[in-house]
Amino acid sequence: MKMKYLSTAVCCISAFCAHAEVIEVATFTLNTGVSYEEFVPLDKAVEVEHVSKQPGFISRESAKGENGEWLVIVHWESAEDAQASMDSFMTADAAKGFMAKVDASTMIMKRYEK
Repeated sequence: MKMKYLSTAVCCISAFCAHAEVIEVATFTLNTGVSYEEFVPLDKAVEVEHVSKQPGFISRESAKGENGEWLVIVHWESAEDAQASMDSFMTADAAKGFMAKVDASTMIMKRYEK
């Protein structure tokens, strides 16, 4: 039963991601003293209030690592859509609280095309 569920999940994920042309990967570290509990609502607000509303958005997920490290993966329909979102990000209301908690010097963003 577990194996069937796993293979079904993999197929669903593969089919879903097959539509993505650009995968954007960002890593960063939170500012010293910022807790997971404090940052999670800010991360969700960025997704709901800004990123998910951008043209070409497919999906977004984020995960915490060790010592305040974070990973964000966003799937876009095109490189142009990804860039347009990034160009508007810093002026978005939701980004202000998000960026206030991030050590910007640690932020690395890369894009991969399918």
